[in-house]
Amino acid sequence: MIDTIPQDGRYTNEKTDMQLKDDVIAELKYEPIVKVTDIGVLVKNGTVTLNRYVSSYVEKLEAVQAVKRIAGVKAIADDIEIQLPASYHRTDSDIAAAATNQINWATLIPPGTIQVTVREGLITLEGEVEGWFQKNVAANVVRHLLGVKGVSNRLSLTQPIRKSIELTVKPVEVERAIKSAFKRSAVVDANKIRVETSGSNVELFGNVRNLAEREEAERAAWAAPGVFSVDNQLTVKWFEFSQ
Repeated sequence: MIDTIPQDGRYTNEKTDMQLKDDVIAELKYEPIVKVTDIGVLVKNGTVTLNRYVSSYVEKLEAVQAVKRIAGVKAIADDIEIQLPASYHRTDSDIAAAATNQINWATLIPPGTIQVTVREGLITLEGEVEGWFQKNVAANVVRHLLGVKGVSNRLSLTQPIRKSIELTVKPVEVERAIKSAFKRSAVVDANKIRVETSGSNVELFGNVRNLAEREEAERAAWAAPGVFSVDNQLTVKWFEFSQ
């Protein structure tokens, strides 16, 4: 590892690119959905590039999520392409019908609120929903469908509901709820994250240990009642203090 000296004078250990690559490959092997032989891994200055081909959109997603869990990864370039086996191919009409059914069967989403468009296996979701959780659910229920090559989530939040919540929810309550969620979390280090609120807008500042923690912090912020936008300014800064 490369020794560096932070501002407080204590030495830290930063992973080399070779160590990061070894960790990434090991984590991909550990993920049961991912075939590590399908994926190429390049690492430069802490940025991991994933390339080559996988056989499904789910495998692509899980590969990226696996890399986010690795300590020391600063950024990810997802250059993985999807090559569906012949048995996985579906027409855009079939995928659109299946996606619409999945969304209609999701009890958290009011019927008729989401428009589904499919082109060459890419699903686009448009319309207005009442909150972040519905937007998230809509994407989750369609991404595992056979033949899907990607999901573009363009759902927006209903303006009348947003205005009514802004009038009833105080920013200090939103901030308190988010900080409490961070403290309960086994993934997020609440002491290293600063939360600032302005109306229904939230900004996150500070350092996190990996991309998975950064993502979880944003998820927790979105889940707070009254939140309609999250500006995630968290920086990935992994290190270990030497003794």
